[in-house]
Amino acid sequence: MPYPALFLDRDGVVNVDHGYAVTHHRFAFMDGIFDLTRLAVDRGYRVVIVTNQAGIAHGDFTEAEFLRFTDWMVGEFHRHGGDIAGVFHSPFHNDGVLPAYARDSFWRKPAPGMILEAARRLDLDLSKSILVGDQATDMQAAARAGIGRRVLLGHRPEQAADHVVDHLRDVTPFLTGWSGHHHPGSWR
Repeated sequence: MPYPALFLDRDGVVNVDHGYAVTHHRFAFMDGIFDLTRLAVDRGYRVVIVTNQAGIAHGDFTEAEFLRFTDWMVGEFHRHGGDIAGVFHSPFHNDGVLPAYARDSFWRKPAPGMILEAARRLDLDLSKSILVGDQATDMQAAARAGIGRRVLLGHRPEQAADHVVDHLRDVTPFLTGWSGHHHPGSWR
C-alpha cells in the first residue's frame, strides 16, 4: 500500500535561505522544521526533500560536497527524531558553466521529475501527499506531479498553491492521520 509523503523544498523551508549552503556555518535550520518532520513521521508520512541545486551546475560546489553535506543534514533530522526517507536533488541548470550539468532537466522544478522519481522509489501516494515550498516553482512541480496538497511558505500568492502559511507550525493541521504501517527508510 503506497505511503503519503511530506515533501519539503530545502532552501527556504528546511533551512534559512542564505544562498548556496553546503557548509555548517552557512546553514541554519528553519524554526519548527524538526517538530513538523517528527509529527509527519508519527502520523505515517514519509518525509522527502526535493531541491534544485543549480550551484552544482554553476561550479559553486561539487555534487560530492552536496552529498556529504546532505548526509550531515539527514543525520541532524535523525538526531531530532524526524527521519528522512529520501533526498532528491537536481544539479542541472541551462545557464550552468559545467558541461555535464548545463542543460534543462525533467528533474529541475517546476518540472515534476524529482517528485515522480521519489514516488516510484519510495512507494508514495502523491494524491495523499503534501508539498511545502517557498517558491512558485515548488508549487508548479507539485501540481504537475499530482500532489494532493500544496502549501506555500511565505506571503507571495501563487496560483498553484492550495494554502499560504507564515510559519511551519501552520502546516501541522494538514498532516492528518494515516492508517498504513510506518516503515521509515534511509535517504539513500
